[in-house]
Amino acid sequence: MSTIEKALQKQREKNQQGSADQVQSETAAADGGNTPQESTAHANEPQQTTGPGNNNKRELIIIDQQNLKEQGLITDSTERQKIKDEFRYIKRKLLNNAFGSGASNLENGNLVMVSSGKPNEGKTFISINLALSIALEQDKTVLLIDADVIRPSISTELNISPRKGLVEYLLGEVENISEVIYNTSISNLKIIPAGEPHHLTSELLTSDKMRQLTQELANRYSDRMVIFDSPPLIEVNESQVLANLMGQALVVVEESHSKIADIQKAVDSLNEELAIGFVINKAVQTQKEMYGYYGY
Repeated sequence: MSTIEKALQKQREKNQQGSADQVQSETAAADGGNTPQESTAHANEPQQTTGPGNNNKRELIIIDQQNLKEQGLITDSTERQKIKDEFRYIKRKLLNNAFGSGASNLENGNLVMVSSGKPNEGKTFISINLALSIALEQDKTVLLIDADVIRPSISTELNISPRKGLVEYLLGEVENISEVIYNTSISNLKIIPAGEPHHLTSELLTSDKMRQLTQELANRYSDRMVIFDSPPLIEVNESQVLANLMGQALVVVEESHSKIADIQKAVDSLNEELAIGFVINKAVQTQKEMYGYYGY
């Protein structure tokens, strides 16, 4: 055999081997791209669930406990905090109305709206602490929703990076609400952020889709407390519409700042069938009692 013939024979053998390798590669791709060893390895990994409220692990929201402490928020540490005691008192009434003896007298008792008469009275601070306090319960989960889509602040307070949320769901950009219910590093706490600003944010809160969402949360997740950080009640008509979908309302009042007339006006805008409570916020404590700036 000449040198040229030997070279051609060698090339033919090389091409045949390449074809065999390609067939094997294509077969593996049709089977999911895994060799038997790889398939076994994946089978042993924890499987990603797709049920309500479960998201990809990469989307887990990490709640920085040190950041919570620095802001005067409740932490999950064993350290005694005055604020923990204060919110225990607040949440007990809400939990009783949702799941205890008061539940029979309320519709959607597990849906709690936290609002104030006017801005800057501390409603977001109360919403976050209330959710953190309920999350410490052994047998309860809590969903915290930033429904103040006009001036959202929960993500800022908790150092959460921008992501899809309530606005995207109400616009129809997200098909299933479970896609924007994010798990957090606090096992019993889930969050729906406000999402990206939109020129129709006010209309979204009064839409039929928002009404349907609240009914789904009340019925499908009836064993879960749902906290809505809502826009102020005065001069924001959307909040009054949202209040009609709730079972309970918590009105935040800033000590030495909120006017009696404003408080009365805020309460008058609420549905009479709501269970309404009040939280005195930013109360100045005596030096002996001073654990933090906020009191209730």
